[in-house]
Amino acid sequence: MKSLSKARAQSVVPLYQIKITLKWSKPAIWRRVVVRADMRLDRLHDTIQIAMGWEDCHLHQFVVGRIFYGMPDPGDFGYGKEILNERRYAVADLAPAAKAKFVYEYDFGDGWEHDVNVEKVLPHDASFKHPVCLAGKNACPPEDCGGMGGYYALLETLADPQDAEHEEMLDWIGGEWDATSFDLDETNAALKRIKA
Repeated sequence: MKSLSKARAQSVVPLYQIKITLKWSKPAIWRRVVVRADMRLDRLHDTIQIAMGWEDCHLHQFVVGRIFYGMPDPGDFGYGKEILNERRYAVADLAPAAKAKFVYEYDFGDGWEHDVNVEKVLPHDASFKHPVCLAGKNACPPEDCGGMGGYYALLETLADPQDAEHEEMLDWIGGEWDATSFDLDETNAALKRIKA
């Protein structure tokens, strides 16, 4: 693949079809999205937040092996790890070809880890203006529910009207919860806010 700077100069940048899967979710919670190969990681973060259904109220990072990309805090010493500035890197820097993988982690307390897999490298499309979600399955867990274990415990509580915490949890999530819901049209309408 050409370097991103040359590709940008020639305006011939391939598209990546990526699959984002929330680790340890069964049934799988996933989204299939198309982005430009030269999309900066901070914009990919925004894309994943919208596509998955998160609310973007916690820290995040991208991880490739032992390399971490995120928003470095000048007052933070990285707890022994260097954080590379996500605004200086693009999707293709983390995944230079089809079948490449990396991890997107959101909310270090709940530890929502997402496998991001490049399924296909697609040809350049001059009409491509913003990320597009092609498909997805199942609802994103509510924020601050305690990670995947907490989410499954929440689902059990919601499914059992006799559970002592049933009403409290219904109030906490704002009413009924459909763990199988995903609205492709709503997701794509929101993704239009992000420049390709």
